[in-house]
Amino acid sequence: MRVLVTRPLADGETIAHRLAAMGHQALLAPLLTVEFLKGAPLDLVSVQAVLVTSANGVRALARRIAERDIAIYAVGPQSADAARQEGFLDVQSADADALALAEAVSNWSNPGSGILLHAAGEETNGALCEALEERGFKTRREILYRMKKRSHLPAEAIQALRKGEVDAALFFSPKSASLFADCAARDGISTGRLAAVCISANTAAALKDLTFSEVRIAAAPNQAALLACL
Repeated sequence: MRVLVTRPLADGETIAHRLAAMGHQALLAPLLTVEFLKGAPLDLVSVQAVLVTSANGVRALARRIAERDIAIYAVGPQSADAARQEGFLDVQSADADALALAEAVSNWSNPGSGILLHAAGEETNGALCEALEERGFKTRREILYRMKKRSHLPAEAIQALRKGEVDAALFFSPKSASLFADCAARDGISTGRLAAVCISANTAAALKDLTFSEVRIAAAPNQAALLACL
């Protein structure tokens, strides 16, 4: 099976290796690029742990701190794996979403132990910090990266889609799904022979204006569950 991967390049290359191990061929078509924001090293005084809700948050964090013994509380396995790859030694994963992470943090720590720092992207909402503050924690959000949109799919991907040489497309967020829908409309790409494999119902909803051979939604909001749909 030939699978379109719409994730940013670094994540897409990782997924390509996993797809190859499953017997599939990846076609990388990143719709977002990551810009890591420059700045002074982060002040970790009174910080008991860092919250990470994406692999890019981890990569951005690693560029702004030298410490690798700070506790990392990750939203799921991908961000946890990224933290370990960056050399962080104390990593725990909620294996779900931001609200599950807030619940897990309540079991892993206590409000009196210090501030929880969220290594966030520019468009990340404040729901995680709000949920933790309701539980009595002090939080601090640091905006460390931004995602830049691509206006078109790569030429190779457009050609393959037009020729019907792609069997499925992976969508990891409503934002990337919406960008794909925009690109497909702009470039006149038919998706009727393509299976859309989505990480969540909200992601699938962002594709509502397109027609697919089928739409599959992962049983859980993580990469393993998404790949299991193939």
